[in-house]
Amino acid sequence: MKIALVGIGKIALDQHVPALNASPDWELAATVSRSGTVPGVEAFTRIEDMLAARPDIGVVSLALPPVPRFAVAEAALKAGRHVMLEKPPGASLAEVQALERLATEQGVTLYTSWHSREAEAVAAAKAWLKGKTVKSGHITWREDARKWHPGQDWIFEAGGMGVFDPGINALSILTEILPMPVHLTGAELDFPSNRAAPIAARLRFAQAITADFDFRQEGPQTWDMEFITDQGDIALRMGGNLLEINGKPAGGENTIMGEYPALYARMAGLVRSKTSDIDLRPMMLVADAFTLGQHNRVEAFEF
Repeated sequence: MKIALVGIGKIALDQHVPALNASPDWELAATVSRSGTVPGVEAFTRIEDMLAARPDIGVVSLALPPVPRFAVAEAALKAGRHVMLEKPPGASLAEVQALERLATEQGVTLYTSWHSREAEAVAAAKAWLKGKTVKSGHITWREDARKWHPGQDWIFEAGGMGVFDPGINALSILTEILPMPVHLTGAELDFPSNRAAPIAARLRFAQAITADFDFRQEGPQTWDMEFITDQGDIALRMGGNLLEINGKPAGGENTIMGEYPALYARMAGLVRSKTSDIDLRPMMLVADAFTLGQHNRVEAFEF
Protein backbone atom coordinates (compact mmCIF):
# COMPACT_ATOMS: atom_id res chain seq x y z
CA MET A 1 0.00 0.00 0.00
CA LYS A 2 1.18 3.51 -0.74
CA ILE A 3 1.71 5.82 2.22
CA ALA A 4 2.71 9.45 2.69
CA LEU A 5 4.81 10.53 5.67
CA VAL A 6 4.22 14.02 7.05
CA GLY A 7 6.89 15.73 9.16
CA ILE A 8 10.41 14.73 8.11
CA GLY A 9 12.33 15.43 11.29
CA LYS A 10 14.51 13.38 13.61
CA ILE A 11 11.91 10.80 14.64
CA ALA A 12 10.77 10.30 11.05
CA LEU A 13 14.30 9.74 9.75
CA ASP A 14 15.41 7.62 12.71
CA GLN A 15 12.34 5.39 13.02
CA HIS A 16 9.49 5.87 10.53
CA VAL A 17 11.48 5.80 7.28
CA PRO A 18 13.55 2.69 8.14
CA ALA A 19 10.41 0.88 9.33
CA LEU A 20 8.54 1.69 6.13
CA ASN A 21 11.47 0.77 3.89
CA ALA A 22 11.72 -2.63 5.59
CA SER A 23 7.98 -3.33 5.58
CA PRO A 24 6.34 -5.79 3.20
CA ASP A 25 3.09 -3.84 3.58
CA TRP A 26 4.10 -0.32 2.59
CA GLU A 27 5.60 1.80 -0.15
CA LEU A 28 6.73 5.25 1.01
CA ALA A 29 5.34 7.17 -1.94
CA ALA A 30 5.50 10.82 -0.80
CA THR A 31 6.61 13.09 2.01
CA VAL A 32 5.22 16.39 3.30
CA SER A 33 7.53 18.73 5.19
CA ARG A 34 8.56 22.36 5.24
CA SER A 35 12.20 21.41 4.74
CA GLY A 36 12.91 17.71 5.25
CA THR A 37 12.96 15.17 2.42
CA VAL A 38 13.75 11.51 1.83
CA PRO A 39 16.01 10.68 -1.14
CA GLY A 40 14.12 9.16 -4.03
CA VAL A 41 10.67 10.00 -2.61
CA GLU A 42 8.40 12.71 -4.07
CA ALA A 43 8.36 15.68 -1.69
CA PHE A 44 5.65 18.24 -0.98
CA THR A 45 5.62 21.19 1.40
CA ARG A 46 1.82 21.35 1.90
CA ILE A 47 -0.59 18.53 2.72
CA GLU A 48 -3.21 20.01 0.38
CA ASP A 49 -0.82 19.78 -2.57
CA MET A 50 0.04 16.16 -1.84
CA LEU A 51 -3.60 15.16 -1.45
CA ALA A 52 -4.51 16.82 -4.75
CA ALA A 53 -1.54 15.46 -6.69
CA ARG A 54 -1.53 11.90 -5.34
CA PRO A 55 -5.04 10.42 -5.12
CA ASP A 56 -3.35 7.01 -5.37
CA ILE A 57 -1.92 7.38 -1.85
CA GLY A 58 -4.56 6.07 0.53
CA VAL A 59 -2.74 6.36 3.84
CA VAL A 60 -1.07 9.28 5.63
CA SER A 61 1.22 8.93 8.65
CA LEU A 62 1.81 12.03 10.77
CA ALA A 63 5.15 12.48 12.55
CA LEU A 64 5.05 16.25 13.00
CA PRO A 65 4.72 18.02 16.40
CA PRO A 66 1.33 17.88 18.17
CA VAL A 67 0.19 21.51 17.81
CA PRO A 68 0.06 21.72 13.97
CA ARG A 69 -1.08 18.12 13.60
CA PHE A 70 -4.85 18.55 13.79
CA ALA A 71 -5.22 20.62 10.62
CA VAL A 72 -3.13 18.14 8.63
CA ALA A 73 -4.99 15.12 10.00
CA GLU A 74 -8.34 16.80 9.34
CA ALA A 75 -7.40 17.55 5.73
CA ALA A 76 -6.28 13.96 5.14
CA LEU A 77 -9.43 12.47 6.69
CA LYS A 78 -11.70 14.80 4.74
CA ALA A 79 -9.92 13.65 1.58
CA GLY A 80 -10.85 10.07 2.47
CA ARG A 81 -7.37 8.95 3.49
CA HIS A 82 -6.57 6.66 6.41
CA VAL A 83 -4.48 8.38 9.11
CA MET A 84 -1.87 7.15 11.57
CA LEU A 85 -0.85 9.50 14.39
CA GLU A 86 2.56 9.51 16.10
CA LYS A 87 2.34 9.83 19.87
CA PRO A 88 0.97 11.93 21.45
CA PRO A 89 -1.98 11.82 19.05
CA GLY A 90 -2.69 15.55 19.35
CA ALA A 91 -2.29 18.71 21.36
CA SER A 92 -5.62 18.20 23.15
CA LEU A 93 -8.09 15.44 23.91
CA ALA A 94 -10.97 17.27 22.26
CA GLU A 95 -9.21 17.58 18.93
CA VAL A 96 -8.40 13.87 18.80
CA GLN A 97 -12.02 13.08 19.59
CA ALA A 98 -13.00 15.37 16.73
CA LEU A 99 -10.70 13.41 14.43
CA GLU A 100 -12.28 10.18 15.66
CA ARG A 101 -15.74 11.43 14.74
CA LEU A 102 -14.51 12.58 11.33
CA ALA A 103 -12.85 9.23 10.62
CA THR A 104 -16.09 7.45 11.49
CA GLU A 105 -18.08 9.76 9.21
CA GLN A 106 -15.63 9.21 6.35
CA GLY A 107 -15.43 5.47 6.87
CA VAL A 108 -11.64 5.47 7.15
CA THR A 109 -9.09 4.23 9.69
CA LEU A 110 -7.64 6.38 12.47
CA TYR A 111 -4.81 4.90 14.54
CA THR A 112 -3.41 6.56 17.67
CA SER A 113 -0.10 4.75 17.87
CA TRP A 114 1.91 4.24 21.07
CA HIS A 115 5.32 2.94 20.07
CA SER A 116 6.54 2.04 23.58
CA ARG A 117 3.76 -0.54 23.89
CA GLU A 118 5.59 -2.50 21.20
CA ALA A 119 8.79 -2.74 23.26
CA GLU A 120 10.20 -6.26 23.61
CA ALA A 121 8.96 -7.12 27.11
CA VAL A 122 5.66 -5.23 27.38
CA ALA A 123 3.40 -8.08 26.25
CA ALA A 124 5.12 -10.51 28.62
CA ALA A 125 4.74 -8.08 31.53
CA LYS A 126 1.04 -7.67 30.79
CA ALA A 127 0.55 -11.43 30.70
CA TRP A 128 2.43 -11.90 34.02
CA LEU A 129 0.42 -9.20 35.78
CA LYS A 130 -2.95 -10.59 34.68
CA GLY A 131 -4.94 -11.75 37.68
CA LYS A 132 -2.51 -10.33 40.22
CA THR A 133 -3.07 -7.50 42.69
CA VAL A 134 -0.66 -4.59 42.34
CA LYS A 135 0.19 -3.29 45.81
CA SER A 136 2.51 -0.46 44.78
CA GLY A 137 4.72 0.71 41.97
CA HIS A 138 7.19 3.35 40.86
CA ILE A 139 8.19 4.70 37.44
CA THR A 140 11.53 6.41 36.79
CA TRP A 141 11.65 7.99 33.33
CA ARG A 142 14.65 10.32 33.09
CA GLU A 143 16.38 11.31 29.87
CA ASP A 144 18.40 14.10 28.30
CA ALA A 145 16.36 16.54 26.21
CA ARG A 146 19.55 17.81 24.58
CA LYS A 147 20.36 14.33 23.31
CA TRP A 148 16.94 13.29 22.07
CA HIS A 149 15.49 16.64 20.97
CA PRO A 150 18.46 18.87 20.10
CA GLY A 151 17.32 22.41 19.32
CA GLN A 152 13.64 21.42 19.20
CA ASP A 153 12.24 24.42 21.04
CA TRP A 154 8.68 23.42 20.14
CA ILE A 155 8.78 20.69 22.77
CA PHE A 156 8.93 23.34 25.53
CA GLU A 157 6.23 25.55 23.99
CA ALA A 158 2.56 25.40 25.00
CA GLY A 159 1.19 22.15 23.58
CA GLY A 160 4.66 20.64 23.21
CA MET A 161 4.23 18.76 26.49
CA GLY A 162 7.82 19.15 27.70
CA VAL A 163 8.89 16.17 29.80
CA PHE A 164 5.58 14.49 29.08
CA ASP A 165 6.71 13.94 25.49
CA PRO A 166 8.85 11.04 26.74
CA GLY A 167 6.83 10.57 29.94
CA ILE A 168 3.70 9.68 27.99
CA ASN A 169 5.60 6.65 26.72
CA ALA A 170 5.77 5.37 30.29
CA LEU A 171 2.08 6.09 30.76
CA SER A 172 1.25 4.21 27.55
CA ILE A 173 3.00 1.14 28.95
CA LEU A 174 1.40 1.60 32.38
CA THR A 175 -2.14 1.70 30.97
CA GLU A 176 -1.40 -1.29 28.76
CA ILE A 177 0.06 -3.73 31.29
CA LEU A 178 -1.80 -3.09 34.55
CA PRO A 179 -4.71 -5.42 35.36
CA MET A 180 -6.73 -2.46 36.69
CA PRO A 181 -7.36 1.17 35.64
CA VAL A 182 -5.29 3.96 37.17
CA HIS A 183 -5.98 7.62 37.88
CA LEU A 184 -3.99 10.51 39.27
CA THR A 185 -4.46 12.05 42.69
CA GLY A 186 -1.73 14.68 42.48
CA ALA A 187 1.28 15.99 40.61
CA GLU A 188 4.14 18.44 40.90
CA LEU A 189 5.46 20.02 37.70
CA ASP A 190 8.73 21.95 37.31
CA PHE A 191 8.68 24.67 34.65
CA PRO A 192 11.94 26.36 33.58
CA SER A 193 11.68 30.13 34.05
CA ASN A 194 11.99 30.66 30.28
CA ARG A 195 9.73 27.83 29.09
CA ALA A 196 5.99 27.14 28.82
CA ALA A 197 6.12 23.36 29.35
CA PRO A 198 7.53 21.35 32.28
CA ILE A 199 11.04 19.91 32.36
CA ALA A 200 10.28 17.53 35.24
CA ALA A 201 7.21 16.01 36.90
CA ARG A 202 6.37 13.86 39.88
CA LEU A 203 3.05 12.03 39.77
CA ARG A 204 0.92 10.24 42.36
CA PHE A 205 -1.72 7.69 41.44
CA ALA A 206 -4.55 6.40 43.61
CA GLN A 207 -3.26 2.87 43.15
CA ALA A 208 -0.12 3.51 45.31
CA ILE A 209 1.94 4.13 42.18
CA THR A 210 4.29 7.09 41.79
CA ALA A 211 6.30 8.42 38.85
CA ASP A 212 9.39 10.56 38.43
CA PHE A 213 9.88 12.17 35.01
CA ASP A 214 12.90 14.38 34.25
CA PHE A 215 14.27 15.86 31.03
CA ARG A 216 17.65 16.82 32.55
CA GLN A 217 19.26 13.41 32.94
CA GLU A 218 22.90 13.30 31.86
CA GLY A 219 24.96 10.17 31.35
CA PRO A 220 23.05 6.85 31.39
CA GLN A 221 19.36 7.26 30.66
CA THR A 222 16.71 5.66 32.87
CA TRP A 223 13.40 4.22 31.64
CA ASP A 224 12.25 1.85 34.39
CA MET A 225 9.04 0.79 36.12
CA GLU A 226 8.76 -1.53 39.12
CA PHE A 227 5.71 -3.09 40.76
CA ILE A 228 5.12 -5.09 43.93
CA THR A 229 2.21 -7.54 43.67
CA ASP A 230 0.56 -10.13 45.90
CA GLN A 231 2.47 -12.81 43.97
CA GLY A 232 5.93 -11.32 43.57
CA ASP A 233 7.73 -8.37 42.03
CA ILE A 234 8.09 -7.33 38.42
CA ALA A 235 10.18 -4.67 36.67
CA LEU A 236 10.40 -3.35 33.12
CA ARG A 237 13.67 -1.64 32.21
CA MET A 238 15.11 0.18 29.21
CA GLY A 239 11.76 1.52 28.07
CA GLY A 240 9.93 -1.78 28.35
CA ASN A 241 12.55 -3.85 26.53
CA LEU A 242 13.93 -5.81 29.50
CA LEU A 243 11.82 -7.84 31.94
CA GLU A 244 12.71 -8.82 35.51
CA ILE A 245 10.67 -11.13 37.74
CA ASN A 246 11.57 -11.15 41.43
CA GLY A 247 14.85 -9.42 40.64
CA LYS A 248 16.00 -11.87 37.95
CA PRO A 249 16.16 -11.40 34.14
CA ALA A 250 13.06 -12.89 32.54
CA GLY A 251 13.12 -11.86 28.90
CA GLY A 252 13.37 -9.12 26.34
CA GLU A 253 16.41 -7.47 24.86
CA ASN A 254 17.91 -4.01 24.92
CA THR A 255 16.68 -2.71 21.57
CA ILE A 256 13.94 -0.44 20.26
CA MET A 257 14.29 -1.49 16.63
CA GLY A 258 11.08 -3.52 16.63
CA GLU A 259 8.70 -0.84 17.87
CA TYR A 260 7.95 1.12 14.69
CA PRO A 261 7.82 -1.92 12.37
CA ALA A 262 5.17 -3.32 14.73
CA LEU A 263 3.19 -0.06 14.54
CA TYR A 264 3.15 -0.10 10.76
CA ALA A 265 2.18 -3.78 10.70
CA ARG A 266 -0.70 -2.89 13.01
CA MET A 267 -1.73 0.01 10.75
CA ALA A 268 -1.73 -2.30 7.73
CA GLY A 269 -4.07 -4.67 9.54
CA LEU A 270 -6.40 -1.85 10.56
CA VAL A 271 -6.63 -0.50 7.01
CA ARG A 272 -7.34 -3.95 5.59
CA SER A 273 -10.02 -4.66 8.18
CA LYS A 274 -11.49 -1.12 7.86
CA THR A 275 -11.25 -0.53 11.62
CA SER A 276 -9.71 2.09 13.91
CA ASP A 277 -7.63 1.88 17.08
CA ILE A 278 -8.02 4.95 19.32
CA ASP A 279 -6.75 4.88 22.90
CA LEU A 280 -6.54 8.17 24.76
CA ARG A 281 -5.81 6.83 28.26
CA PRO A 282 -2.13 7.91 28.33
CA MET A 283 -3.06 11.38 27.11
CA MET A 284 -5.84 11.66 29.70
CA LEU A 285 -3.31 11.06 32.47
CA VAL A 286 -1.10 13.83 31.10
CA ALA A 287 -4.05 16.21 30.92
CA ASP A 288 -4.94 15.34 34.51
CA ALA A 289 -1.36 16.03 35.58
CA PHE A 290 -1.62 19.55 34.16
CA THR A 291 -5.00 20.00 35.86
CA LEU A 292 -4.00 18.65 39.27
CA GLY A 293 -0.34 19.60 39.26
CA GLN A 294 1.33 22.16 41.47
CA HIS A 295 3.52 24.36 39.27
CA ASN A 296 7.06 25.18 40.37
CA ARG A 297 9.44 27.61 38.66
CA VAL A 298 13.00 26.30 38.23
CA GLU A 299 16.16 27.51 36.52
CA ALA A 300 16.08 28.46 32.84
CA PHE A 301 16.79 25.77 30.24
CA GLU A 302 18.61 26.19 26.93
CA PHE A 303 19.56 23.59 24.37
